[in-house]
Amino acid sequence: MSTSTADASAAAPSAGGAPLLQVSKLKKHFPVTRGIFFQHKVGAVQAVDGVDLTVASGETLGVVGESGCGKSTLGRLIARLLEPTDGSIIFDGRDISHISMREMRPLRRDVQMIFQDPFSSLNPRHTVGTIVGTALELQNMKPPQGTKKRVQELLELVGLNPEHYNRYPHEFSGGQRQRIGVARALALQPKLIVADEPVSALDVSIQAQVINLLEDLQNEFDLAYLFIAHDLSVVRHMADRVAVMYLGQVMESADRDTLYEHPLHPYTHALMSAVPVPDPAKEKSRERILLSGDLPSPINPPPACRFHTRCWKATELCRTEKPELRAITPGHLVACHYPEERHVT
Repeated sequence: MSTSTADASAAAPSAGGAPLLQVSKLKKHFPVTRGIFFQHKVGAVQAVDGVDLTVASGETLGVVGESGCGKSTLGRLIARLLEPTDGSIIFDGRDISHISMREMRPLRRDVQMIFQDPFSSLNPRHTVGTIVGTALELQNMKPPQGTKKRVQELLELVGLNPEHYNRYPHEFSGGQRQRIGVARALALQPKLIVADEPVSALDVSIQAQVINLLEDLQNEFDLAYLFIAHDLSVVRHMADRVAVMYLGQVMESADRDTLYEHPLHPYTHALMSAVPVPDPAKEKSRERILLSGDLPSPINPPPACRFHTRCWKATELCRTEKPELRAITPGHLVACHYPEERHVT
């Protein structure tokens, strides 16, 4: 086993050439203030704290973890809806970490986002045609056959009736609204789409339809996805590689099959043990790993290894020395002093 320390390049996909997206030591700390008139900083919520990852063109990187682990904040940082506290975001060879909103506007064509809640992400006062077509107008894109025709083509592309151009969001179901969100994200022909739990608010039967739609669009347009989710079953179906986050940091990263068949970090073992198995006999007899305690506060995270307060393998080393994210095997990165393969049956 290799014990070399991983850097951003170690997390790179196997495809040749520079990755489409490269994130290095990315941080986002939200200040905590006290006082009404004279506010002063008393701490910070360390939502994202030193994340390295890469995404290649046409690839899907899944990001998983408990609620509060920082995965949604990570997505908003990459889409530059939030300003990073530190670190770098290199997109298509350009550093976009701290560029202004004016400088970022042309790049909106290449980086788009699908939001979790299809009910609140669409303006109820605007028609579907306005919602999807506004992006084209803001980017001064003039389709040869007109904006309306282009929007109707996009609606048909995501499985909606083009004649619904003049309808309002409240006239659609949750699954249909999410398809409108997908059409809006596709309007500018992006290279990367950040999908922030795009199916978690939908019924299970509708989830499969939206996931299949996203896969079909990826194959047709060579899209790259940063797919954020807490459902490991969904991520296994969608992702080429998976990064597991805990309290703002990546605990383990590997290609999909390696991570699901040979997880090495105790936190990943615990997450995997909670995934239901479609076999009643196995489900009844399998071992469950129940983590003790609640997720610590990101305002005051545990020192050294952030998972040590809930880990059954923790020793004094885990409490005093931070484990580096290192390559155990090529492409399989783990931030743990005592990584081990453990089959949860």
